[in-house]
Formats: sequence, structure tokens, C-alpha cells
Amino acid sequence: MSDSKQTILTAIRQQNLPGLSHPGLQTEKITYEDPLQQFKATLEAVGGVCHEVNSEAEIEYRLQKVDAYAKAGEVCSSLSGFEKANIDLDAIDDPHEVETIDFAILRGQFAVAENAAIWATDAGIRHRVVYFVVQHLALVVPKTEIVHNMHEAYGRLTFTKPEFGCFISGPSKTADIEQSLVIGAHGPRSLHVFLVG
Repeated sequence: MSDSKQTILTAIRQQNLPGLSHPGLQTEKITYEDPLQQFKATLEAVGGVCHEVNSEAEIEYRLQKVDAYAKAGEVCSSLSGFEKANIDLDAIDDPHEVETIDFAILRGQFAVAENAAIWATDAGIRHRVVYFVVQHLALVVPKTEIVHNMHEAYGRLTFTKPEFGCFISGPSKTADIEQSLVIGAHGPRSLHVFLVG
């Protein structure tokens, strides 16, 4: 080791700085007077579409009015009762085959008003890649399952075993090239969220 490098390292080691305790996370967390309306407004701002429905039975009726769903050739759903669902994810062995699906209707666990993120897991879904490679995605969340912020969202997460989960907010988008926003660049071109109840 060179003399100058040794001199620098020795000087660093001789510094005795007082220890500091962690200040904690006692900051005030953002809350909303109406988390539902905040979620809807934020989802729209990030390119998604929100639908309020009374029951899951109403979802397909609403989807019939969505152009991407009406034109979809391959549709899968983790919910039962969708007449147009013609792809059984459980029957697909190779996850690469999922890439041809036009429209997927899947469950979300809960939603976050702050950033319109929805917590999605692979519970009951054989190939979790379906969230990211389909052309259009619809997530179904109970209307009562909306939290204010990401602090509350992370507080709800529990992992008792290795498993998959992610937050999804809006359709895929990027603005890396020439600061021009492109929707659907790396994943679904649209996201429809159905708040049920």
C-alpha cells in the first residue's frame, strides 16, 4: 500500500465521532378526507380507469363497454362467471404461452389512495407473469380495502413463507426517451380497476 493511501486511512481511523441514535419515523403520514375519491383521481392521473360496481356480477357487463375487452380474442380470469374467459391459466404449463393473452381479470388484495397502487399476489395464479405480459389488465378490489398511504400499505403486508407480491399502479409507462410519455411500453397498455361493494 502506498504511503499516501496509508496516511489517509490512518487519519480516518483516528476520527472519533459521537454516536447518534436513530430519530425514528415519527413523521405525520398523509391521510385523505375521502380515500376512495383520492384513489380514483390518482389512478386516472397515472393512466388507469376506475369503475365502481355493486357486485362482481356487474363487472363483465361494464367490461363489455371497454373496447379492448370487446375486441379481445384471448381472455383469462381468476374470478368465476366470465363468459368471455376462454383461457385457463391452470392448464398452461409454459409461462411463455401467457404472452398471447389479450385481457386478464385478476384479484387485487387492497388499494392505496396515495399513489393508486394495488397489492397483487400470485395466490391462486399459476403464472404470475400474467400481470405483466398481457395486453390489458383489470384488477378487482373490495371498495372497503383502500388505505391512505404506503405506510399503512406496508403495515398490512405479512410474509410467513416465501411468496410473490407487488404493487401495480396504472398501465405500463415510460418517459425515458426524449421525455415523451409512452403507455404500454413494457407491460399492459391499459389498467381497469373495479372497486366492488
